[in-house]
Amino acid sequence: MKISVLGCGRWGSFIAWYLCNHGHDVYSWGPEDDYSYQVLRDMGKNEYVTLDERIHLTCDLQEAVQHAETIIISISSQGLRGFMKRITAYDVADKNFVLCMKGIEVETGCRLSEVLTQSGISSQKIAVWVGPGHIQAFTQGIPNCMVIDSENQALKELLVKEFRSDLIRYYYGEDLIGTEIGAAAKNVMGIVAGILDGCGYVAMKGALMARGAREVARLIKAMGGNELSAYGLAHLGDYEATLFSEYSHNRKYGEMLMTGEKFQKLAEGVPTAAAMKALGEKYGVDLPITKAVYEICYGEGDETYEVRAKRMLTTLFARDSKAEFYS
Repeated sequence: MKISVLGCGRWGSFIAWYLCNHGHDVYSWGPEDDYSYQVLRDMGKNEYVTLDERIHLTCDLQEAVQHAETIIISISSQGLRGFMKRITAYDVADKNFVLCMKGIEVETGCRLSEVLTQSGISSQKIAVWVGPGHIQAFTQGIPNCMVIDSENQALKELLVKEFRSDLIRYYYGEDLIGTEIGAAAKNVMGIVAGILDGCGYVAMKGALMARGAREVARLIKAMGGNELSAYGLAHLGDYEATLFSEYSHNRKYGEMLMTGEKFQKLAEGVPTAAAMKALGEKYGVDLPITKAVYEICYGEGDETYEVRAKRMLTTLFARDSKAEFYS
């Protein structure tokens, strides 16, 4: 299969490496002025992978788009809509698109597949690839499971057939709404995990896993998805990689908030918390943990993040008692 991976940061470079090593003709694209692209161009590797000589690295978007039968996108979620305007300037009618990225558009509340359909891509040509796993583990040969979801069953089957290996076992997603919301929301919970680490409240991560998944399930159901998706690979299945791993950007972001340090890398959970808060209000869904993350990250005032986090935790504990599985 001819594949172009658009975005050559952490996940983009890994995906290109992985698919090339499993027999595909791979182009890896990044903007010429992008640091991630420059590192690969100049060094032939980054901190995650060594660029296989069979991978064609390019900063020419037209070249990358025209090469591909399947276009995989791995960029910051909030830049997707603008990026699609550039892509759809070319003829992409016969291309399949795979989103290997997690997030919700803040300005609109749209899932990322919806951004593509609103950009003129047929829903039958769109899939998402999400789930547990860290690049640092994959490149050590440690296997994991992931999920591919789409409204098009034939496309799911094609991608699983082409992408599967001894390193990644794929499952067919059955609920695109739940898969996308769950995958995005786990980054919000990752920030909470880091806050708990930073406060020395590590023992609370078990409660976070249970209650976090439950509030995400309520949102998925309200949006028309299957609430059980919150307990699948895209959300709860990804918790170990997000809530406990030293490699998780979102967990590290939350931890560094508590120590007053500045996290220099992308933490998608920050804009996702804002988007989820808006969705909760739109659909009338109670999202107490998400709202707490939003208040911690976006709240105003002179409080330190640590003081704000501990105050929000006190507020969460002071809420009226409810049945564990309230709707």
